[in-house]
Amino acid sequence: MEQQKKDLQGRRSFLKKTGAGIVAGAGIAAGIGGGAPFAHAQTTIRWRLASSFPKALDALFSPAEEFAKIVGQMSGGKFTITAHQAGELLPAFGVVDGVQNGTVECCHTAPYYFFGKDETFAIGTAIPFGLNSRQMTAWMHEGNGLKLMREFYKAYNIINFPMGNTGAQMGGWYRKEVKSLKDLKGLKMRTAGIAGNVMQRLGMVTVSMPAGEIYTSLEKGTIDAVEFVGPYDDLKLGFYKVAPNYYYPGWWEGGAATDLYVNAKAYEALPAEYKAIIAAAAARSHVMMQSIYDVKNPVALKQLVAGGAKLHRFSKDILDAAFKESLALYSELSAKNPRWKKVYEDYSKFRAEANMWFRFAEAGFDDFMHSQKL
Repeated sequence: MEQQKKDLQGRRSFLKKTGAGIVAGAGIAAGIGGGAPFAHAQTTIRWRLASSFPKALDALFSPAEEFAKIVGQMSGGKFTITAHQAGELLPAFGVVDGVQNGTVECCHTAPYYFFGKDETFAIGTAIPFGLNSRQMTAWMHEGNGLKLMREFYKAYNIINFPMGNTGAQMGGWYRKEVKSLKDLKGLKMRTAGIAGNVMQRLGMVTVSMPAGEIYTSLEKGTIDAVEFVGPYDDLKLGFYKVAPNYYYPGWWEGGAATDLYVNAKAYEALPAEYKAIIAAAAARSHVMMQSIYDVKNPVALKQLVAGGAKLHRFSKDILDAAFKESLALYSELSAKNPRWKKVYEDYSKFRAEANMWFRFAEAGFDDFMHSQKL
């Protein structure tokens, strides 16, 4: 009996040592292949995301919520991010400063809101007669876009991730018709980004203001026109009630992108797998935003027309003049801003090659389909 007890104790001791070795070995093996997930899986991190958009504009705000949700799910609840609408943590146009100085770890915004800091910001969203949404995504991910913009953002302590695109936007709402270039002279319009510079060159007066202030300004006549995004958002904001003339195309936003900005120090402190989760969650949210607009804009456009909106295409003289002034502006910026020049030279080369291709397959197909009665 005594010998049996000794044998049992011996077997238990052997199994205990062997089991510990197996677990340790598995941990080492996993660390070699996948960045020591057992250690990192225990890392609990809480971040805050400040959006430049209000919750009421769900197509713009929901990508931030989706991003936060996916990060939580993929990390098993260990990496949590709370999304906050404009004004809750920071003003709509204060998010870059907030991320730069570490007030918040990240934000979701339209880079061109901050072209006043440096015109190069505008390329991160859209510039007049620039890339469409597919081309922008291609330039960022498979061209040099992400590399060049991240080099630019280093000065602001920011790492960016593409996280949304509205697709081509409409040309805005006007209290009176603008039939020709002369009708733009002296027109006061709410717009955003570098488009305002081109409009000023056409004789217009431009102002920038958050979404929540636009309707009242338009109703009172403080401004004569406004552009925002497209039918889905515009219907919610009710612009058609006080400015019924709805123009297209939005030549200044052929594919307006939004970005996730992450504080560089906070990002570098993350475990490798959390960095990968951020990239994956941002990519999913990027696709989600454009999907929302592509589904909801057609329905909203019908509702707007039924509510009294009058659709107009910009005249050729307006488009030609805007195109000419846009290219002139870009040449001037390249001459005085080396940061702009470095990014824009690559962007414009990509734009030329992409449009050479799109004019055949994409445009040929679209032209035919748009002429059919479906």
